[in-house]
Amino acid sequence: MKFLDKPFIPNKEVSLILVDKRIPKNIEDVLKNKKIEILKTCKCSEVYDAIKYHPDIVLCYLGEKNIVVAPNVYEYYEDMLNPFGFNVIKGNEFLKSKYPQNISYNVAIFGKYAVHNFKYTEENILNYINEKKLKKIDVKQGYSKCSICIVDENSIITSDEGIHKEVIKHNIDSLLIKKGHIDLFGMNYGFIGGCTGLISENELAFLGDVKKHVNYLKIKDFLDKKGKKIVILGENKLIDLGSIIPIMTRKE
Repeated sequence: MKFLDKPFIPNKEVSLILVDKRIPKNIEDVLKNKKIEILKTCKCSEVYDAIKYHPDIVLCYLGEKNIVVAPNVYEYYEDMLNPFGFNVIKGNEFLKSKYPQNISYNVAIFGKYAVHNFKYTEENILNYINEKKLKKIDVKQGYSKCSICIVDENSIITSDEGIHKEVIKHNIDSLLIKKGHIDLFGMNYGFIGGCTGLISENELAFLGDVKKHVNYLKIKDFLDKKGKKIVILGENKLIDLGSIIPIMTRKE
């Protein structure tokens, strides 16, 4: 297996992902049938129940084998990821229950861009963004990765109007969809970024049946234009599990 060079966007078939421990068995089985190995998260007790197992809340993959992890759960991820050869970096921000003290690692990085409320971004992640000279797009929505489905290096899907308005100023192709229609444990609704993830250079996977989403046809049309095939991982309504985070691809 090979490390993803860049966050979230693989250039080959994905072989290893991070995902919420509460992933439904039917979705897990589909991923395993695709020969994708699943690393399940642990509970971060300090944040509220709906997101306590979400990978995009507690860590940020920077590419080139580097992963920044919140100190709350650092030992668990160090033990799990070290055998694969990852450089597991202990983050400087301890996560707490209330917003904005739980958003430091929830950064959307794609192509030459990074989207977040940069007032609260964890220091190691911010240093990476600055070193790589990524364009920082500052938004009010601190749950940036939750809110952004990364399609390619210049395209996203979001239901957050504030994010949509900011990214299009930078010539990013953004599809704005309706809020809701996505499940999230105990909450009114979840987010499109949290129920998606790229599993190859041309496949976008959905945690649940995207055909049940009110904007399915708009989503399909957008992805068709981007050359991305929809992979439906379950028969039920979409569920926000804090993103599918691809971290390794096949060598062949």
